[in-house]
Amino acid sequence: MDYKKAGVDIEAGYKSVELMKEHVKATMRPEVLTNIGGFSGAFSMNAFKNMEKPTLVSGTDGVGTKLKLAFLMDKHDTVGIDCVAMCVNDIACAGGEPLFFLDYIACGKNEPEKIATIVSGVAEGCKQSGAALIGGETAEMPGFYPVDEYDLAGFAVGVVDEKNLITGKDIKAGDVLVGIASSGVHSNGFSLVRQVFKMNGEALATHYESLGRTLGETLIEPTKIYVRALKSVKDAGVNIKGCSHITGGGFYENIPRMLHDGVRAVVNKKSYEVPPIFKMLSTDGDIEEEMMYNTFNMGIGMVLALDPSDVDNAVNAIKAAGETPYIIGNVEAGEKGVTLC
Repeated sequence: MDYKKAGVDIEAGYKSVELMKEHVKATMRPEVLTNIGGFSGAFSMNAFKNMEKPTLVSGTDGVGTKLKLAFLMDKHDTVGIDCVAMCVNDIACAGGEPLFFLDYIACGKNEPEKIATIVSGVAEGCKQSGAALIGGETAEMPGFYPVDEYDLAGFAVGVVDEKNLITGKDIKAGDVLVGIASSGVHSNGFSLVRQVFKMNGEALATHYESLGRTLGETLIEPTKIYVRALKSVKDAGVNIKGCSHITGGGFYENIPRMLHDGVRAVVNKKSYEVPPIFKMLSTDGDIEEEMMYNTFNMGIGMVLALDPSDVDNAVNAIKAAGETPYIIGNVEAGEKGVTLC
């Protein structure tokens, strides 16, 4: 008896590392002091030593049951983007610049080519956010995961000067809410999605005119990374008073997270066109509107609270970054929360 007969292939692990090295290399920053394969990742602090009060911000998350879709479609090169996005978007919400990222892949069987494909997506997400992929772990766990399945999670660290932290403390009545378009369902609500749509090859390969592509292609679309858009807004001299990443819990849970007591967000649902995939979910799943806005991003992945005088500059900066902004509402005095009208 040996480890391989017990279900863990050490040689496959070595091969996985070799195959992913080219992807990891493409994410490197000058501050990275270690090579892949070591016991830890080292990152120099010199890049932000001139900040008055350098403050670390962090985020950790996974892809969730969207992975089930990747298994069914046998498409593994984009879920890594989702993993990175879920972490770095939260860091950007605090005003932080993502510095580095680490991933964790747990699988029933280590198939080096598949692992390398997953990591290629992680690397792409890191490149989009400017973070270095400085380490990770691939855990082969036979008997715990099915041989053709895996889980994917990650952890990111960023930095911001304390004076530039986005806290929401200065939000006041009269401020304007600007939303940035999502790329689709992102990585939240898939347990409900999988109940609404048939999860089989035929259903996922069905082309819908309203979607402009197949159902599977629409659902697997990776989460939008907003780091560059938010940096563009800050570089334009705009003070972002509050920022909310619309993830699990939709509008109702996430928008109030950037508010303080005494102010309330008011969102005009007709201020932008809700993408067709959400209309399909609502109709096919007979899901009430309130539940839709309490589960999904409904086409808005990030919400900014801005002084009215900053709105035009912010909108132009978001467009310059290649994203689509909408003026979706305003802030009023009242009980902390959100009203959709």
